[in-house]
Amino acid sequence: MYGEAAQAPAVVRAQLAANAGRVARLAERLRRSPPRAVVTCARGSSDHAATFARYLIETRLGVLTSSAAPSVSSVYEVTPDLVGAVMIAISQSGASPDLLAAVSRARSNGARIIALVNAESSPLAQLADDLIPLGAGAELSVAATKSYIASLTAVVHLVAAWARDAGLAAALADAPAALARAFELDWSAALARLTAADNLYVIGRGLGLGIAQEAALKLKETCGLHAEALSAAELRHGPMALVRANFPLLIFTQDDESRAGVVQLAGELVRFGAAVLIAGAEVPQATVLPSETAHPVIEPLLQAQSFYRLVNALSLERGRDPDRPPNLSKVTETL
Repeated sequence: MYGEAAQAPAVVRAQLAANAGRVARLAERLRRSPPRAVVTCARGSSDHAATFARYLIETRLGVLTSSAAPSVSSVYEVTPDLVGAVMIAISQSGASPDLLAAVSRARSNGARIIALVNAESSPLAQLADDLIPLGAGAELSVAATKSYIASLTAVVHLVAAWARDAGLAAALADAPAALARAFELDWSAALARLTAADNLYVIGRGLGLGIAQEAALKLKETCGLHAEALSAAELRHGPMALVRANFPLLIFTQDDESRAGVVQLAGELVRFGAAVLIAGAEVPQATVLPSETAHPVIEPLLQAQSFYRLVNALSLERGRDPDRPPNLSKVTETL
């Protein structure tokens, strides 16, 4: 896991170069024939990348974006009318049966399929109208790392080209170097808070929510630590009732319109006596985890990369093998 996460900067650099032409052509086609909606389809870490995609597409392009529930197709055998819609399917393996069933039915019901997939010869790649290879290469650890980062950068690449956002495109070009720096940041201050923890919340908002979801999954997978991902807005409802003295919360925030609210929430949690760990902002009396400053869209990617180094160390500290979580396999064949 550690070694594969460390490869992310090189993967992203190669991906951006290899996909430049095909992403430009796809973006031009999307501008000529704008979809009435975008539907994402994914599972696990890829679905967390899809959460990021939803916020990015809706905030940068104003196109309604929603997540498909694969069970609607694979179990209930029903698919909504998707004429004029685009489905973005994200997968490392491109082989999960329920994902393939959902994509196949969506295509039959009028959707144009864009696949972001690591395995270019996979069944998902064959179903796609447009393919954006992730280019992450072999990933042996059960816990996805570089393929998740590659999924995020592929999403940013597509949206930057589609929106003709030169500033975002320039920030993405700088991402490989920033990812390398992010992986070297020292988040070991979190180890003392989390090594003996039984439960925690992982918090994000907007573009950071998908990173929080990914972090919570990795804490469960590799550390045997029950972690629940929540939007900063949702925490203020029922989940806040569980927060007590020394209850740990890992908070991600990026420098956009959502930051002020997240920082305010973090300050309240500190006053409750909670053990607040935060990346992306300074909050008095919280444990501040160092983070790279970048374009607000890129900052969540960098925080995910820093987190991967932490979670690998935390897994080992808790006496576990981060590469071989119990009861899991690399390709999850949900039916």
